[in-house]
Amino acid sequence: MATPSSDSDLTRIMFGVNESSIKGYPHASISSKSAFDWTLNKIIRSNTTGFKLLFLHVQVPDEDAFDEVDSIYASPEDFKDANRKDKIRGSHLLEYFVKRSHEIGVACEAWIKKGDPKEVICHEVKRVQPDLLVLGNRGLGPFQRVFVGTVSEFCVKHCECPVVTIKRSADETPQDPVDD
Repeated sequence: MATPSSDSDLTRIMFGVNESSIKGYPHASISSKSAFDWTLNKIIRSNTTGFKLLFLHVQVPDEDAFDEVDSIYASPEDFKDANRKDKIRGSHLLEYFVKRSHEIGVACEAWIKKGDPKEVICHEVKRVQPDLLVLGNRGLGPFQRVFVGTVSEFCVKHCECPVVTIKRSADETPQDPVDD
């Protein structure tokens, strides 16, 4: 198979990835890893030169913006430090996916945004215009979805590209399915 001559010849697959709620940063969630592995095994297979993978991590800002600050009498430098730490943690998370992509020879890009994951993912899909969005799915039941909500369900309804959701396997599901 011929090597694509430009970025426009590549199939661009975007992933929304998040950190593990069990292990925290820099560990990727079970669902994010499952979606990535499924894509490698079922879509990319051995055609590593025909694709470009786009990894988006959305950090949810703390509601009071004091998640890493000791008091409300913080200095402006404290806020800069907190933002710097968030970027570093997000970068370490994305590093897992970028390293794996480079190991197998697939082109990739990765970036971090802040906000509501479902809104930011839909906005980034509109801006970047990937050919496909792949998201992990925890497989929550209807009762759990009412309280937790699902990013993947929202994206299926609102994103302007085809969306594939990959449910984690039963053997990967933690005792509390909300955990990931």
